[in-house]
Amino acid sequence: MTASEPLDGTPVPDYPALHRLDGRTYVVLGAGNGIGRQTAHALAASGARVLCVDLDKERADAVAAQVDGVPYVADVTRRDDVRELFAHARRESGPLHGVVDIVGMARYAGLDELDDDGWSWHFDLVLRHAWLAVQYGGAAVAEAGGGPLVFVASVSGLTAAPLHGAYGAAKAGLMSLVRTAAVEYGPRGVRVNAVAPGVVWTPRVAGMIGEEGRARNAANAPLGRVAQPADIAGALLFLASPLSSYVTGQTLVVDGGAGVKFPYPTLGDAR
Repeated sequence: MTASEPLDGTPVPDYPALHRLDGRTYVVLGAGNGIGRQTAHALAASGARVLCVDLDKERADAVAAQVDGVPYVADVTRRDDVRELFAHARRESGPLHGVVDIVGMARYAGLDELDDDGWSWHFDLVLRHAWLAVQYGGAAVAEAGGGPLVFVASVSGLTAAPLHGAYGAAKAGLMSLVRTAAVEYGPRGVRVNAVAPGVVWTPRVAGMIGEEGRARNAANAPLGRVAQPADIAGALLFLASPLSSYVTGQTLVVDGGAGVKFPYPTLGDAR
């Protein structure tokens, strides 16, 4: 700073208040378990009313009861279901202030093992619902005056992930969709972002890789552990709140630092 520069007189916001979501309604797609359940809790704890959407009625009901939210059952890969979901949200809850989309799953298979059904399954479950959420959720949020759409991507879409060829391609497509949606919907006040986790210790992942896989992935991360669903929910909450009011078109990597370390085996004390 030089002597000729004027003092900064810009207003200082109430920063703690910027993470509050009181009086706002959010839709969480895939709220029934893991990251989705934690995200429903994070939004509700910040004051939001949460519409908890899941394909499984029992899970939707359970999470909605935990957060004093509203359960809703839908297959979000189906256009008619998504259209009716957002129409229902507007009818029953009034203006919609944000959407968080958790839905996605991978099946391990090499590129030479994938068949047409396997490829299409990944793009339906990883990407199609996000496109529909942008179309219908984006319109609903814009109608309410603007707000966030937040998606869960994956580091598999940023790097080469063996046996994740279709999943990684679909997640890369999701991140491209996020960027385009941010540009197209920005003038309507809609922010569009994503979080890209590494390994997250959800019930599904725990059942797939077990404690041995957990230890191996923890050792690979500079922070020395795998992520818990709450770690991802915290990042999603940031992007879903006014704290990130000037952030759009971005993918925030939450992987414990695994993606930035030197990729070769350690050289020890060698110089």
